[in-house]
Amino acid sequence: MKVAIVYASTTGNTEALANAAAEAAKNAGREVTVKTADQADIGETLSADLILLGSPAMGDEVLEDSMEEFYTNFKASLSGKKVGLFGSYDWGDGQWMRGWEENAKASGAVVTGTVIANLAPDAEALDKIKQLATA
Repeated sequence: MKVAIVYASTTGNTEALANAAAEAAKNAGREVTVKTADQADIGETLSADLILLGSPAMGDEVLEDSMEEFYTNFKASLSGKKVGLFGSYDWGDGQWMRGWEENAKASGAVVTGTVIANLAPDAEALDKIKQLATA
C-alpha cells in the first residue's frame, strides 16, 4: 500500500504531524512518500492508495498559500481517492479544517478522517495522525 503525504508548515507543527504519520505508515510496512506542497507532484501523489494532506490555518482560517495552490490544482482529480486531512492552528475553532473537509468531499474524495492540533501536536493529536496514516 502506498501512502503519499503532502503538507505545508510555517512553524513546524504541521510538519511534526506529517513526520509522525510517515513514521507510523513506514512502521506498518507501507511505501511512503513525503513532500512539501511546493515540491509535490500531482501525478505521483495520485498514484498512492492513501493521500494525507496537511496545512496550518493561516490568516482568516484558510490554507497556507503553497497548499492552497497545490490543492486547487489537485482537487479535480480526487474523485474516489482516500484522503486524510491534518494541520495545526493557533486561533479560531478549526473552521479551516471543516471547510477543507467539505470541499474535499464535494470534489469526490473519500475523506478517511481529519486531525487538528492547537499549536504543537499533543499526544492525542499524534496518536490520531498515526491512526489516520495506518487505517
